Amino acid sequence: MGKLADLLKTRKILVSDGAWGTLLQSRGLKPGECPDLWSATHFDEVAAIARGYLDAGADMVETNSFGASRFKLEHFGLSDRVSEINEAAARASRLATRDEPGKFVIASIGPTGRMLVMEDVTEDELYEAFKEQATALERGGADAACIETMTDAGEAACAIRAVKENTSLEVLATYTFDRTVQGTYRTMMGLSPADAARSALDAGADVIGANCGNGMERMADIVREMKEAFPGALILVHANAGLPTNEDGRDVFPETPEIMASFVQNLIEAGANIIGGCCGTTPAHIAAIRKEVDSRAARVA
Repeated sequence: MGKLADLLKTRKILVSDGAWGTLLQSRGLKPGECPDLWSATHFDEVAAIARGYLDAGADMVETNSFGASRFKLEHFGLSDRVSEINEAAARASRLATRDEPGKFVIASIGPTGRMLVMEDVTEDELYEAFKEQATALERGGADAACIETMTDAGEAACAIRAVKENTSLEVLATYTFDRTVQGTYRTMMGLSPADAARSALDAGADVIGANCGNGMERMADIVREMKEAFPGALILVHANAGLPTNEDGRDVFPETPEIMASFVQNLIEAGANIIGGCCGTTPAHIAAIRKEVDSRAARVA
């Protein structure tokens, strides 16, 4: 058991960070520009985003490396800079923690965009790409890796194994689910929350969960299903600020910090151990979640 999982056993509820893409755009990231490259070219800006979430009360902050696998970077002609970009991403978030006790750097590792079912990539190729990314993130100072926004059990398992077998990082693994017309939840590849949880745990994940795709209210249903299937599991939620609408060509997320925070109690009762944000969330959302988590802790103390 690693330090993060140990802390969860005693503190029960931790607060994570929020969205990165929106904040990068607010600092000047242009459409079509590689966001991950900013870790190397705009290091101080990236560190400032991480610091903003920590100042808002986050116990952990991710790294600006979601799309920094060789497969994603090759679209920008950057596949030869995987190590540089990932190390810089981890160093920026590590710097932002100022080595404060109890603050964790969680390396963000997203899907590669390649699909095993389409046979445009092999498991060995995925494994090597995730290994390359994870080892660089560890060198940069990450404490754990969040393998996130997954839809396919095979790709997620490759990523989990690559991290566990080649680094000392703890592994958090989250999937993205859509609600069906029947009211159940499935990934794009048809996995239920229980199926996804089982696959991630079997591959060696220390923490399981869900991110993106849903707001806080719906996330409670997903967490509840995972918890019923695996009562002892530690569960992470990175929820969107509601379901977006398109206004003048851009996505607008409707949930204010106060609205998101109003669902925290439901998430905790469903079984969530780490609560943070995904698309549309800001440091203000994280501050509201922090306030609600602390308020609940005081009430039950």
